[in-house]
Amino acid sequence: MNVVAKLTDVSVRRGVSAVLLDGVNLEIDEGERWVIIGPNGAGKTTLLSVLSTQLFPSSGTVSLLGETLGKVDVFGLRPRIGIASPSVGTRIPRYEAVRDVVLSAAYGVLGRWREQYDEMDVAQADHLLDAWQVSRLAGRTFGTLSDGERKRVEIARALMTDPELLLLDEPGAGLDLGGREGLVHSLTELCMDPDSPTIVLVTHHLEEIPQGVSHALLLNHGRVVAAGPIATTLTASNLSKTYEMPLSLRHDDGRWSARSVA
Repeated sequence: MNVVAKLTDVSVRRGVSAVLLDGVNLEIDEGERWVIIGPNGAGKTTLLSVLSTQLFPSSGTVSLLGETLGKVDVFGLRPRIGIASPSVGTRIPRYEAVRDVVLSAAYGVLGRWREQYDEMDVAQADHLLDAWQVSRLAGRTFGTLSDGERKRVEIARALMTDPELLLLDEPGAGLDLGGREGLVHSLTELCMDPDSPTIVLVTHHLEEIPQGVSHALLLNHGRVVAAGPIATTLTASNLSKTYEMPLSLRHDDGRWSARSVA
């Protein structure tokens, strides 16, 4: 099995005292579906920024898709990595047509300008809009969409280049119950599809973990609390250590939930 990402003793520091990641070791293999869990400030988004080549570590080694950061042109590597995150979503022009939001990912740009797209590009964008149930919105502008609609368009965009690694940063954030459940269902289909890329999903809420996720990484204070197959890693004991409070854990009908223990 090919190694998609390998982090060896990776740390990210800011200034003299701020340590965002602290000696992280992680290996993600082809076809795996990972969820990253931890409290605010744990380092989840920082780790995703490293995996997306948007942030270089202060120390340690990062290998992505057979290349080593610092020894490769990241502009050639980035099209092989799809990412949907709030940092990308806020940069999409509000006036951009939804089809163009997805289509422009083929050139790695946010906002269509003078690029030329062929029929295969347009067909791929339309296919993804249909797959994520937003094809009816193709002619709408991005700024007129609901939060749930935007999340689906952003994921469709992240898949436009047929990436080998897909990174999803809190895709359920800000959604109401119906929107969240609909998105979790769609993410479950994605995770269960053997033709899907390797997936890394960040979430604050266990209820948002889709079925099909195979591995879990628990982070706190920039350090790995536990990492490995989800069945043996996502435990009440590990979760309590991660959030520094006693927690109980349930896993019913393929869905996870947790609550504090009085």
